[in-house]
Amino acid sequence: MFVYVNGKIVKKEEARISPFDHGFMYGLGLFETFRVYDGHPFLLDDHLERLNEGVRMLNIHLTLTREQVVNIIHELLKANQLRNAYVRFNVSAGLGDVGLQTDAYTNPTIIVYMKDLPRSASLEKACKILNTRRNSPEGEIRLKSHHYLNNILGKREIGQNPQIEGIFLTRDGFVAEGIVSNVFWVKQNTVYTPSIETGILNGITRQFVLKMLSSLGIPYKEGFYSLEELQTADEIFLTNSIQEIVPVRQLEERMYPGVEGALTSLLKEKYEQFTHVLWTRYELEERVG
Repeated sequence: MFVYVNGKIVKKEEARISPFDHGFMYGLGLFETFRVYDGHPFLLDDHLERLNEGVRMLNIHLTLTREQVVNIIHELLKANQLRNAYVRFNVSAGLGDVGLQTDAYTNPTIIVYMKDLPRSASLEKACKILNTRRNSPEGEIRLKSHHYLNNILGKREIGQNPQIEGIFLTRDGFVAEGIVSNVFWVKQNTVYTPSIETGILNGITRQFVLKMLSSLGIPYKEGFYSLEELQTADEIFLTNSIQEIVPVRQLEERMYPGVEGALTSLLKEKYEQFTHVLWTRYELEERVG
């Protein structure tokens, strides 16, 4: 595997960062994960919008453009001999002294990871409610940051089975999100999902699905919901940028339609129509019909 490190394409075994990088020392780093479909980085503009806003909040002086990132992606695709790929685009603060820094970071570290991810339909999953509660964001909103201990603790509860996802509740017992996913459910033809005010990550695929629902005229609600409201759903599905829209067959002991869910199936069908062409969710209105 080849990776991109600060302007160079190198073998993964040769990739290096300084031990004085504050992304390593203090967790001052962000990342975006997304898929490339036949050379097209799906919803790249949306990922860059979130990443650029995040680095500003971390006081990192960097603005990434579509052109810059596309050039990096195409170089990596060529080096790795890929057309479809998993991409992790990582920005950390860069070098600093030992101790907390309040000045701006002006020389961040950029690493782009890539691996093969053949085009395939997402499978159903079973979900378990975690004993670990979702921690609160470090700042006003949750960033897609290097702070992943809460997620790791949740993953340790459910183990390595890729067909099982853990669902976090908030400290107050409201439904939050999955370990690596956002949670949606359908009840009487209305779609429900936790509000970002619960402290969840505002996932790019989450935002895309909400925009798709709006374009299709399907009603949805965001809010604070109890576990019982999730359990009594007609359908449940999960979203993230790598696994796309994932139907849920089971939550604890309760069974659900999974891939046979009518609305979940419709959304998956629509989603797959856009993966090779869209740069942003805002292009949806002119394409959904």
